[in-house]
Amino acid sequence: MLLPLLLLAAAQQIDSIPPRVAPRTVAVDERLAGDVGLRVGDRMVLSSTPGGPGDTVIVGALVQRAADPSEVARAEYRVRMHLDELQSLIGYGDRVDRFAVQTRGGAHTDSAIRAINHAAFGFQAYRSREIAVETSQTFLVVSRFHRAIGVITIVASAIFLLCIMLLKVDERRRDVAALRMIGISARSIVRSVIVEAASIAVAGSGVGVAIGWAASLGINWFYRGVYRTPLAFAIVTPGIVALAVALSIVLGLVAGFLAAQRLVRTPPLELLSGRREQRGAANAAAI
Repeated sequence: MLLPLLLLAAAQQIDSIPPRVAPRTVAVDERLAGDVGLRVGDRMVLSSTPGGPGDTVIVGALVQRAADPSEVARAEYRVRMHLDELQSLIGYGDRVDRFAVQTRGGAHTDSAIRAINHAAFGFQAYRSREIAVETSQTFLVVSRFHRAIGVITIVASAIFLLCIMLLKVDERRRDVAALRMIGISARSIVRSVIVEAASIAVAGSGVGVAIGWAASLGINWFYRGVYRTPLAFAIVTPGIVALAVALSIVLGLVAGFLAAQRLVRTPPLELLSGRREQRGAANAAAI
């Protein structure tokens, strides 16, 4: 009789020992890991108050922050944990501020939005595209401002190109006069000047594209290091390159045509003798 009682007591003593539960894992923002020196496999304590009691967890992964423009300037850290741990940590119960649902296509998305909106008062569902547009209004304004600066720069470069072509063509007035006097038509002279202007525009476009590409690499390298994000702050796309080159060529052709027309409309003898310059100097002295 005594032996069964001893065995029963030993069994009860073994059952009374609580099972050992391994710490759960969390995913830590790589910016937090870099600032405090965390690595995969390290232990950390999650607590609602600094220095207070909490749960010991293991760093299971380091998460790289997505390229979200709305979160670039935020200096906050992120830790991904299990939902029950988050609820016990913040004491928020079953309440949520917002949640995301992934669907498979437009019809499923529409039905999910209707179901969520009619589930309870106060719920409002939005597409991820609508939220992205709403949170990116500031960046749209900045983009328009940059586009305006680009237009002003292109117009200024066109005026500068026109001035260069006028000066270069004016330096060749005696050569053009000699060509006119030996029978070269005005159309041929205009065509040659336009080809030269187009060549200058193409060469300038190539140099500009190379400078813009190098500048975008430097800007992205610097600001990605400052904000520690994979977001691209400056992008040189094929569409931008095509637009810039097309505008440059068109403006170069217009500048070359205007400069050539100004030259060929002057009589060859005036270009050769410089009477046009003398009249201009006399008019300037009279004024």
